[in-house]
Amino acid sequence: MKRLRQRFSTEHQPFDGWLLLSALTLMLVGWVMVTSASTEVASGLTGNPFYFSIRHGIFVIVAIVIGYAVLWVPMGWWRVNGLLLLGIAIGLLGLVLVAGREVNGSTRWLAIPGVPINLQPSEIAKLFLIAYMASYLERYLPAVRRTWGAFLRPLLVTGVLAVLLILEPDYGSVVVMTGCVMGMLLMAGAPIWRFLLLLALLVALGALLAIAEPYRMARLTSFSDPWADQFASGYQLTQALIAYGRGHWFGLGLGNSVQKLFYLPEAHTDFVFAVIAEELGLVGAMAVIGLFALLVTRALAVGRRAELAKLPFSAYFSYGIALIIGAQAFINVAVSTGMLPTKGLTLPLLSYGGSSLVVSAVMVALLLRVDIETREVLRRSRPTAPRASSIKATRSKTPTRSQGERA
Repeated sequence: MKRLRQRFSTEHQPFDGWLLLSALTLMLVGWVMVTSASTEVASGLTGNPFYFSIRHGIFVIVAIVIGYAVLWVPMGWWRVNGLLLLGIAIGLLGLVLVAGREVNGSTRWLAIPGVPINLQPSEIAKLFLIAYMASYLERYLPAVRRTWGAFLRPLLVTGVLAVLLILEPDYGSVVVMTGCVMGMLLMAGAPIWRFLLLLALLVALGALLAIAEPYRMARLTSFSDPWADQFASGYQLTQALIAYGRGHWFGLGLGNSVQKLFYLPEAHTDFVFAVIAEELGLVGAMAVIGLFALLVTRALAVGRRAELAKLPFSAYFSYGIALIIGAQAFINVAVSTGMLPTKGLTLPLLSYGGSSLVVSAVMVALLLRVDIETREVLRRSRPTAPRASSIKATRSKTPTRSQGERA
């Protein structure tokens, strides 16, 4: 029984299997639900009901291939190039303002020449910001805990990215990045009273930004009472709430959603969770939330193991990835259920979209890489027990006393 327990214990596995299982399951569920949610829209736009399903399937395969390639890159490379990656992120966000493609009133995408695919730099910027933050915390951890200057520097860097994102505009990514950076600083041991002060300042700044533009104020008021203007500012949310109401406990069945029939906008992208709730019911929706909870908790566990193994960069990198995935999933679900204003964020590993899917797969691959390296370090540092044969040989060589000597 002891040998069987050791065989299936996590210490003897090359990586966290639950982490990989939850990620692959979310990708598979996402492909199925994107197919179900997009057939009518795809048929009306292109004449091929499986147009978005085929593209998403290609994105899934590409994401897995790129993730597998990233799995072979040592964490030391990310550690050394954190500042370079931050510069690339700023450059891409600046380029999208100059040569970006406008969709639905926002300039968030870069067209790749010769390929019918758009690149969303904000998704790449999230990953590169985490790499920079992890390297920064590793180098200046004592100062971050003691001084205001070291504490504010990464927030100023985040502010530069936030300004570029606001100009697109992409407020959802601003919220996710800011929350991730503050969460990493908090997990690094920075005093909590600093966060309370900054939170008050951010709330005041957000209120000013909301008042400055009428459409922002309309979004804030429409989510609090979407039925007051259900055919204008509250239309998308009311249709999503109808989908939730129709789902009941076990849903209408896969493919039987009514809201996806040109009622619910962005049914296969930002609001795919509403279609999940309508077709699979409360049970299916809670299962998806459970998969995200499993993924985030395992990511935090990977970071904790790295921290105990004295690998601070890998630990903070894992914490940042867990915060990004968890925050983005929470905001997406909260938006579609009316808990938060509309942000335009995809559901990681599940919604339609090549950039989001590939970057999410790369994040999971990096978590696996951290886990593999951490377990290798722990195995090397663990003292090896002497073999039974060597113990017997040592005993046989030990001289024994005669009966007379014992007496």
